[in-house]
Amino acid sequence: MSSVTFDQATRLYPGQEAPAVDRLDLEIQDGEFLVLVGPSGCGKSTSLRMLAGLEEVDGGRILIGDEDVTHLPPKARDIAMVFQNYALYPHMSVAENMGFALKIAGTPKSEIATRVREAAVLLDIEQYLGRKPKALSGGQRQRVAMGRAIVRQPRVFLMDEPLSNLDAKLRVQTRTQIAQLQRRLNATTVYVTHDQVEAMTMGDRVAVLKDGVLQQCAAPREMYDRPANLFVAGFLGSPGMNLMELPVVDGGVQFGEQVVRVARDTLADAQAPTVTVGVRPENLAIGHAGLKLEVDVVEELGADAYVYGRADVGGSVQPIVARVDWRNPPAKGETVHVAPIDDSAIHVFATASGARIS
Repeated sequence: MSSVTFDQATRLYPGQEAPAVDRLDLEIQDGEFLVLVGPSGCGKSTSLRMLAGLEEVDGGRILIGDEDVTHLPPKARDIAMVFQNYALYPHMSVAENMGFALKIAGTPKSEIATRVREAAVLLDIEQYLGRKPKALSGGQRQRVAMGRAIVRQPRVFLMDEPLSNLDAKLRVQTRTQIAQLQRRLNATTVYVTHDQVEAMTMGDRVAVLKDGVLQQCAAPREMYDRPANLFVAGFLGSPGMNLMELPVVDGGVQFGEQVVRVARDTLADAQAPTVTVGVRPENLAIGHAGLKLEVDVVEELGADAYVYGRADVGGSVQPIVARVDWRNPPAKGETVHVAPIDDSAIHVFATASGARIS
């Protein structure tokens, strides 16, 4: 296996003014599972395809290990890619699909059979080796596609939204299997998804992209606890962080009927009469002060309950989400007060730039 380095890598499609990927600087360690995540059109799949050699690199360079692969053809990069649509040959059996790349490379039949069998045992698809893809479920086909990549023993695994065609329950099960498999193989893996829950649960680190620009790259917990800017704060988390523009007052910010304390140096860094404050739903509590929230929907999920409502924030009505006691949630149409559970539960961002200042 090998490390991967994007060094100011840029992709500008002909006829477009803005790059699809803009000077991407990213280093992926040997054996690391890195997830590229972001909304549609953010450049994550383009970045992966640049690494695979399926897209040109218009600026900068890409390295696998110490080798500059920027202008090498895909077959010379020693990578294996798992696609969204599985891309299995319908007329071949599972075993033939898994061993096809080795057959083309001239690998002896006995070695192909051994490597296919080992991968099938690893993925628990040994019993399907003689079947055609049409006789398999979506989850089984995805494991065959994974097996086809594994038998090649590449330097880097690339996965482009491999779970998006699966139903919700199977997606959860398969993402666990992929994460376990990656750790067992200790394989350098770059995984693309638009699902931030996938990103948070699977990656050693998560890289968030927006409009082709890297916003932040960090471990999931670090990114959740200390988002670098408003975009990352709003994108990660389910439900997402509540973001409110609040006036700066003596000692903190005005949060409805109460003042939430914020460090003086943080407010000084803002250099503005207002700041944008973020509070995650689990860090809001129902009490006797704070923002007055009119409850629209109560979402009961068994061990959790979420209240979705509207509050007057600085003269404008905006949606607010709070996690509440599932045993005693407020009723729809009720008015309650919500406030941060403590002063450390808030995130402070500069309203103009969106950058974190707390």
